[in-house]
Amino acid sequence: MNICVLDDYQAVAGQCAKWDQLGNSVNVHFFNEYIAQTDLVEQLKQYDVIVAMRERTRFPGTLLRQLTNLRLLVTTGSRNKSIDVTTCRELGIVVCGTRSDPLLAAEHTWAMIMALFKRVAPNDADLRSGRWQPALSLSMKGSILGLIGLGKLGQRMARFGQAFDMEVISWSPNLTAERCAPFGVQYVQKQELLGRADVVSVHMVLSESTRHIVAEKDLQHMRKSAYLVNTSRGGLVDESALCDALREKRLAGAALDVFDIEPLPADSPVLHVPNLLLSPHVGYVTWQNYQLYYGDAVEAIKQWLAGTPVRMLEG
Repeated sequence: MNICVLDDYQAVAGQCAKWDQLGNSVNVHFFNEYIAQTDLVEQLKQYDVIVAMRERTRFPGTLLRQLTNLRLLVTTGSRNKSIDVTTCRELGIVVCGTRSDPLLAAEHTWAMIMALFKRVAPNDADLRSGRWQPALSLSMKGSILGLIGLGKLGQRMARFGQAFDMEVISWSPNLTAERCAPFGVQYVQKQELLGRADVVSVHMVLSESTRHIVAEKDLQHMRKSAYLVNTSRGGLVDESALCDALREKRLAGAALDVFDIEPLPADSPVLHVPNLLLSPHVGYVTWQNYQLYYGDAVEAIKQWLAGTPVRMLEG
């Protein structure tokens, strides 16, 4: 049996689980580089089982119909909008998920907010260039954290902000004051949040209704001293409009862990925008989470081979 693990960018999947438990008759291949969508059929057609890393690789129906050997598709995490589960069911391909730490992205988000307030990257660059204390940073105490979205991640972010004595306000299309109250968060309208917040952090699920939930017109309501942080999905923020706002110094800065196109192309204009802190979609990328992902992937394959698949995705 041939198994492949996709998008193992850090080349650690082999270390994060006991793949040898699958037996000597199983061949496991790890792809450490991103495979272009146009090359997927040729690269994957021999595999019976594919382990996908979250939404890095898309599996539309057109691709699935050409992978005639595929019988099991395991995705890390419990949902994956990049997989056409309906077509998988039609073709008899079992789709299983794994457990994960659902609040891990909040840690990375907070690290980016701290880095913006405390000028971590600029201070490093200044010091290496021979400049000693050329600028002031900001205190978090008394500042206003604006959360677009108050789901589980937003609630964790509210706790982080409150631990630093920040005032926390929130808005989303269906949020109410009553839902905010148990978390010590003030509900405000969108325009008020954008106008008051010292830092706006986006925590929404991407859908057609939430695409560009922070659009060009929204950025115009933010103060020149404010920051914007997005670690959720690239499409939630109008990336081009944000870059323009930073170039024109209409915002103090921003931080992005997610982008319209991933992996981010080497010639992307985003890489040359001033006062923009970047990371390569690593909000969930930790040793502990990968051990959970890949340990569960091995278990899912074993259980499927035994005829008792676990954590099946129903679409």
